[in-house]
Amino acid sequence: MNYTPPFTLTDEMMSLVAEIAEIVGKISATAAHLPQPHLRKENRIKTIQSSLAIENNSLTIEQVTAIIEGKRVLGAPNEIQEVRNAIDAYELLLELNPFEEKDLLRAHQLMMTDLVRENGRYRSGGVGIFNGEQCVHMAPPAMRVPTLMEDLLQWVRTTKTHPLISSCVFHYEFEFIHPFADGNGRMGRMWQTLLLMQWNPIFAWIPVETLVKEHQKDYYDAIAQSDREASSTPFIIFMLRCLLQSIQEMVESNPKSNPKSNSKSSEKILDAMCANPQLTIKDLQEVTGLSESGVKKIIRSLRADGVIERVGGNKGGFWKVNRN
Repeated sequence: MNYTPPFTLTDEMMSLVAEIAEIVGKISATAAHLPQPHLRKENRIKTIQSSLAIENNSLTIEQVTAIIEGKRVLGAPNEIQEVRNAIDAYELLLELNPFEEKDLLRAHQLMMTDLVRENGRYRSGGVGIFNGEQCVHMAPPAMRVPTLMEDLLQWVRTTKTHPLISSCVFHYEFEFIHPFADGNGRMGRMWQTLLLMQWNPIFAWIPVETLVKEHQKDYYDAIAQSDREASSTPFIIFMLRCLLQSIQEMVESNPKSNPKSNSKSSEKILDAMCANPQLTIKDLQEVTGLSESGVKKIIRSLRADGVIERVGGNKGGFWKVNRN
């Protein structure tokens, strides 16, 4: 009997899928929405730096950029090796088949070269997921890993579930199995990207790992909650939220997608602040349709230009608009 991972389709899940699909459709409909080459490079750097930072790699965006450019960087040798390995692994994204075990093992070998002895093969001992020093999940015994991974790859290869959801399911199940001695987190995130690319290639350039890093506690909490419920539903919702915000931010950061969008959004924000000076960031997101980071970016610009001021703190304060 074929294995089917346990999860439940919810209204929020379907709403998130519809919203993401709509944005992806708009991006696909016009080349103007596609990220420009310099943004693709920046997003790939963000992806690598954020995914490794989740695993406690301390190298900065600037240092990762320097390594990619072949420059010498001062840092811990193992952290520099992690970056070099990740660069090599992500260079293969367009060649790898996410449904083939041999490609998964090949990618892991690249990702973990000179970092662990068991690179490119499944673990031979027990492992767990740790948040700091706290163990949040103990993985199944090593002897079960080959069968569990075969079942999971078979499911994701044949399922009729929407790729936005099935890729999240795979990501959670992969972390639950924890098939490798090390590198499971970065491999799980990379493999979800690879699965999403089969649906739409634009996901090769969406740095969702940056959002996961910003909400790292929520990431581990979603894994732990899914463990408790024996269902990947909480994790799916968390990852869909990250995917939606990431793709919104990518569109907002691409000036060719809508040259006048920032000025229109600025005017909407100013009008809203005049009407209600106590609006929150979340309120302004609803007014503009922008992501949280998109609203904050415009607010920073307006504050720098002296157009708005914040009077008081985040709680109990209000916006003062200085229009001529």
